[in-house]
Amino acid sequence: MTETTQEHAVDHAATAPVDVSLDTSTTPGAGGDAVDLSAMGRPVAGEGQSDQHGFVAHAHGGGIPAQSRAERVSSFDPDDFAVPTGREEDWRFTPIDHLGALMKEAPSDDDAATVTVSAPDVVEHTEVGVDDSRSAGAFVPTDRAAAVAFASVPSATLVRIPADAELAEPVRVAIRAHEGRRFNHHLVIDAGRHSSAIVLIDHTGSTMHAGNVEVRAADGAHLTVVSMQQWDDDGVHLGQHDVLVGRDATVKHVAVTLGGRIVRLATNVRFSGPGGTATLLGAFFADAGQHQEHRSFIDHAEPRCASNVTYKGALQGDGAHSVWVGDVLVRAAAEGTDSYELNRNLVLTDGARADSVPNLEIETGEIIQAAHASATGRFDDLQLFYLQSRGVPEDEARRLVVRGFFADVIHQIGVPDVQDLLMAAIEAELTTAMYTSGPGAEA
Repeated sequence: MTETTQEHAVDHAATAPVDVSLDTSTTPGAGGDAVDLSAMGRPVAGEGQSDQHGFVAHAHGGGIPAQSRAERVSSFDPDDFAVPTGREEDWRFTPIDHLGALMKEAPSDDDAATVTVSAPDVVEHTEVGVDDSRSAGAFVPTDRAAAVAFASVPSATLVRIPADAELAEPVRVAIRAHEGRRFNHHLVIDAGRHSSAIVLIDHTGSTMHAGNVEVRAADGAHLTVVSMQQWDDDGVHLGQHDVLVGRDATVKHVAVTLGGRIVRLATNVRFSGPGGTATLLGAFFADAGQHQEHRSFIDHAEPRCASNVTYKGALQGDGAHSVWVGDVLVRAAAEGTDSYELNRNLVLTDGARADSVPNLEIETGEIIQAAHASATGRFDDLQLFYLQSRGVPEDEARRLVVRGFFADVIHQIGVPDVQDLLMAAIEAELTTAMYTSGPGAEA
């Protein structure tokens, strides 16, 4: 086991929804079960929707974007992106007024953070020039914050797992921020052919953080990447995670957000060959005054690839706000695609708000499925009554309901350390919470 630490001194050395809302759509491929495809029909003229490349954009909960996701700007030049005002589709949920500093190029502050990498001896971990990272083609900024972050770092932290290596222990990347200072960072995780590894990224401390993560899984690799956001209460974090999945490779990306005042993570997945599988999991718990925003984009451009997205979150306290936006694009060449995305939100108190927006764009009908579902609601009073009628005290009954809500996504993480941490954090939140029940139920 080796460990390296970099001192990053200066980088240049509403009310809560009450009723359950359920929104699903499924399009099977040839030979699939018959379903009602009326939801995928052509829009009425004048609704602001348009055909693109022979398909109709299909979205829920937030209106149709002005253009196909495939046509949105991606660039390393911050000037190619306007400074967001909050009126843009991509930024309309985000408290942009608190993020002005991270929209301007600037180096990290003195003593902003330390980055420590602990890994088995076979793993290479070092600092490399950002031009080396850029030439790999796995990462391209898709908004101004990500472009500014990349332009503001002189180097990237590289973690390389060699081909055919099977790691018995996880690689751990600990990012410790100090005193609310600005910290820019770029992390590259490169998994070689037929390798198998788990990489844990842990964010703690007080910060204004702009951080990008670039994940490359070569052909046949099996890689799990877990990003944990456990910032102090004043932490601000804008991040873009780009994942490139090779032929017959399997990548699991897990986002666990438990701390920070504002956290916004955008995870983008592309496939570089057929047969790849991507699983995106998310678990979050927003308290009073916290804004937690998770966005995902799965770009299916290769045949016979699969993606599965599951994000679950709980909210409590006045001003707690969660956002999940899930985009899936199935291009014409991506025959045999199997894609599903799911978001569930459990509102524990009045004054909390959850926004959920799944979107599908489909260019071919030759797929296994492309489906999505989202729901937001309160405790199920029937579940509570059932438990209480069997002698379970009300407080414990509520804890059991929340544990059950998170159980399936936590089980899918498959990393005992992270699963135990998440359950302990949820228990801590529940211990201090004072709930008010209401009508409706999570579906």
